[in-house]
Amino acid sequence: MNQETIYNVYMMPGMAANPKIFDFISLPKNFIIHYLEWEIPDINESLKDYSSRFLNKIKGENIVLIGVSFGGIIIQEISKLINPIKIIIISSVKSKNELPLIMQLSRKTKAYKFFNVKWINDFESLALFVFGPIVKNRIELYRKYLSVRDENYLIWSIDKIVNWNQDNPLKKIIHIHGSNDLVFPSIYIKKAIFLSGGTHAIILRKASWFNKNLPKIIAED
Repeated sequence: MNQETIYNVYMMPGMAANPKIFDFISLPKNFIIHYLEWEIPDINESLKDYSSRFLNKIKGENIVLIGVSFGGIIIQEISKLINPIKIIIISSVKSKNELPLIMQLSRKTKAYKFFNVKWINDFESLALFVFGPIVKNRIELYRKYLSVRDENYLIWSIDKIVNWNQDNPLKKIIHIHGSNDLVFPSIYIKKAIFLSGGTHAIILRKASWFNKNLPKIIAED
């Protein structure tokens, strides 16, 4: 690892989450962390147009994009508009074929259009939806991480996840996934670094692994 190389690391949180989910991530000084945050989309805004909003926020050389869950989909779309040296997704998917069967069926039947998002005002339901059932007994610990609760944003996000049309993984992508992820079950995930026992919230619960391994993953050719 070249200690003199400066890396600009841009981190995108998962759906409804804010950058506090990265609070436990600590990298060496030559890895400069920049946090990207969700903006409220126009309800008919395309994924490409929404992703292009972030271009004026991403600057510098040796750009690394890291995204969690739906944020992983967003950074893949951003990467098609710029030229990052690394794309790292966490608890996410690399193509529409890695979406769980229920989402794939929902895309075909359009059932997601009838999804009632009024429960967004019920924080427990939102936390279970975003992080999975594993957080049920730790709801209050996760409250500070979920602050993006606009109804149109949630409707838009669900639509864009279910209807994501990427057929094949990007060539230079690195995928880190929990073996016990219940939101994007590992049975559907191919060619990833699987963290044993990890849930959909590995960015929080396995932070020590990321702190140890991310610098190596980013710096290696």
